[in-house]
Amino acid sequence: MEPLDTIPYVTVVQLSDSHLFADVDGRLLGMQTDDSLQQVMSAVIAEQSNIDLLLCTGDISQDGSIVSYQRFAETVKTLGAPMRWFAGNHDERLALQQVCAETDWLQAVYDIGAWRIVLLDSSVANKVYGMLAEDQLTLLEQALASAGERHVLIGLHHHPVPIHSCWMDKIGLHNAAQLLSIVSRHSNVKAVIWGHVHQEFDQLINGVRWLAAPSTCVQFAPRSDDFAVDDKAPGYRWLRLYEDGQLQTAVSRVENIDFEIDYSIKGY
Repeated sequence: MEPLDTIPYVTVVQLSDSHLFADVDGRLLGMQTDDSLQQVMSAVIAEQSNIDLLLCTGDISQDGSIVSYQRFAETVKTLGAPMRWFAGNHDERLALQQVCAETDWLQAVYDIGAWRIVLLDSSVANKVYGMLAEDQLTLLEQALASAGERHVLIGLHHHPVPIHSCWMDKIGLHNAAQLLSIVSRHSNVKAVIWGHVHQEFDQLINGVRWLAAPSTCVQFAPRSDDFAVDDKAPGYRWLRLYEDGQLQTAVSRVENIDFEIDYSIKGY
């Protein structure tokens, strides 16, 4: 296998679950989400010299307000990278579409380098759990079948494999078996990434990397039976997608951030 430092690659930065409010001072579980996003952005700018794609994997807004989406877009614009995003269970799809009306931010299939990135909308109106509608499953099948020699990264909001957190696994992707069936039939799929879980997850299953990113605000405690908040700092995930189909990825968290979590709150 050729050494990675000799193989061309593209860099993807994943931001997830920012939960912004119309009010810039809005807080989720005690954390001011706009401030925590700004601090994560500072880390991205310091650590990633060249970003080929910014991928935002849902729950961009907590209140679904147009103002919150506009402020998010204005904040991440400083990275100077192409952006793609999609809805999570807290997002308001119509507001998101309105903000994206004159852009390509909601484009579902994006080819970059030797890779095809396929982005799916798993949000269900007024529900916390996720579901891929038939049009999303068809989109995925067609995108994989037409990818040619490209390697594929799939993104969605809800987790399609168990993360071994009882309360969270109940509100994951409810028709995950259909997604897994499609993935199993296409050897070009190298990785699947998502948000929603507010924690790091990285598992190799049948040659495919299954990856979750931390939130840019509050973190959830891993492997918890009931709703529980972690004391880890906000962060993001970066991925290097190599021309030969290999990938490198890691999570980076904000350092020296002062925050207090309201542990008395039993849901979000």
